[in-house]
Amino acid sequence: MAQQGNRPARQASAFAPAGVGNIGVGFDLLGHSIHGPGDRATVRRIDAPTVRIVAIDGDSAGTGDLPLEPALNTAGRALIALREEHGITHGFELWLHKGIALGSGLGGSAASAVAALVAANHVLDAPLSREQLYPAALVGESVASNSLQGDNVGPMLFGGVVLATRTRVIALPAPPLYCAVVHPHYVLETRRSREALVAPYRIGEFARQSEYLALFLTGLARGDRELIAAGLRDVLVEPRRAALIPGFAGVQAAALAHGALGASISGAGPSVFGWFDDSADASAAARAMQAAFADAGLGSDAWVSPINGPRAELLD
Repeated sequence: MAQQGNRPARQASAFAPAGVGNIGVGFDLLGHSIHGPGDRATVRRIDAPTVRIVAIDGDSAGTGDLPLEPALNTAGRALIALREEHGITHGFELWLHKGIALGSGLGGSAASAVAALVAANHVLDAPLSREQLYPAALVGESVASNSLQGDNVGPMLFGGVVLATRTRVIALPAPPLYCAVVHPHYVLETRRSREALVAPYRIGEFARQSEYLALFLTGLARGDRELIAAGLRDVLVEPRRAALIPGFAGVQAAALAHGALGASISGAGPSVFGWFDDSADASAAARAMQAAFADAGLGSDAWVSPINGPRAELLD
């Protein structure tokens, strides 16, 4: 809904895309959005100084079990944080449509928060910048992950490949590569996936991961595919989470056999992604990755997208 003169709109809707968190080597720091599934939010401005979630629907199993209590819902908590941080005196009513499967590793919790914030921003008296929305998005997403990290909300707010910390989001230059993302029909809750990382790490593992991260970031900055491939490895998180994903080793091997620069777990899993030189390689790999999941007894969905994916936007 467009603004009328100087008066803010009373209602707006927004779409936030799915994404690949961590990008393997950048745990809780790196991410990129993808063309494909996403969440929609409709926000209505109300006079009462509160946040209400009116309804949540969607296509995936379990959507109806998501909490309507705003403080327990990523989108509702993001709107609460927005009101608190910016002294907003009016409130919001929220409708959510979940287009990202629950527990998929595609950033569904983050997408709900980001879509709600982008829609709510349009009904404010003085709309905020995306940078100003970012802290509220972090708080909202933390309801699901029990931690503050921007590897999902950052690329959803700004698009493309980003480095996201607790205080800033930095857009990273990236060559025109493609991503294949395959989501098996299997739920892996973020909290369970994070519990696999509790045990201490050895300093040698940390040093190797730092080496790969440095190579990867340098490769992005230079547009150097060889450096990107050398760095797109995860020796910290992937080894501990792989056993939580049926068929992971075969799926990763299928991606690498079809020319992936690297392949790993998307976000907290169980989705698996690979980066490729072109869309044809990515499409062929996606089919092989789905076949590997089928060998493990799992159906799946697949998407091929430029790694420089879209950002959340208002809907007409």
